[in-house]
Order: sequence, then C-alpha cells, then structure tokens
Amino acid sequence: MTGALRALWQSRSPRERQGWLGVLALTMAVLYLALAGAALQSREPLRRDVEALRADMTRMNQQAAELAQLRALPPPAAPTAALRARVQSSLDDATLSSAVASLEAPDPGHAVVVFNAVAFSDWLAWLEGLAAQQVRLESCRIDALPASGKVNITATLANAGRP
Repeated sequence: MTGALRALWQSRSPRERQGWLGVLALTMAVLYLALAGAALQSREPLRRDVEALRADMTRMNQQAAELAQLRALPPPAAPTAALRARVQSSLDDATLSSAVASLEAPDPGHAVVVFNAVAFSDWLAWLEGLAAQQVRLESCRIDALPASGKVNITATLANAGRP
C-alpha cells in the first residue's frame, strides 16, 4: 500500500506536488483554526463549571470535617429508668394505670406497655401527651373487644430522638 502511494506521488510533477502540499497545508490550517475556535468558545463555560465544582468540593470537605467531629462525640444517653419513669408518670397523669397489665423497658431506648380493656379514645389522648414529652410510638398491636370503644393494646414506645 505504501509503495503504491509512493509511486503515485513520484509520478506527479514537482509543480503538481507543490500544489497538493499547498492544499494540504491550507486544509490543515483551516481545520486547526476551526478546532481552536471551538476550544476557545467552550473555555469560559468550562471555567465557570470548574469554579462551581471547586466550591462544592470545599463545602463537602467542610461537611466531612463536621461529620467526623459529630461521629467522635459520644451518643446521647437515654437511660431505661428515665423513659420508663416518663411513661409511668404519664400513665398516672392520664389515670390509665388501672388498665396497664405490664410496663417493661427491654433496653434503654424502649418501653413496652400492655393495656387490657382500655378506652381507645383515652389511649389516643395519652399517646398525644407522650409525643409532647419526646416519646414516640414505634409499634403497636390493637385488638378490639366486644365492649364498645374498648381495646387491648400492646405498644412499643421509644425516645423521639432515637432512629
């Protein structure tokens, strides 16, 4: 292939070769200018994008440092007695203690309350009061009783700040 091209080139007259070299040089110059112009036009938007990315990187680095500091802090203590005491106190305030079959604290952040034959509306009002004390309902089971408005409930409560 190379030999055939070389033979074709050699068969041209010197003046024709100069013409072809001129056309080739002109084509290369036009191509170079077209590519250089496109590169110059896209330079400014790319510079703005790089500045925005650098700002994002700085913000993310600051957030990573803050996260490392927060992870180094000890977790907030949520003693079992404190949650259990808050639940017991709210039960006493709502006069629902008589309907409680059991109140247990399986771990520091949870309390399990079992109600027998409690009025559902009274239980809902009590639960709203607990929300104001930063205690949330994590799970519950409600069984309806034959008596109108009465239910058996097993409720698992947790500190509101706990995931």
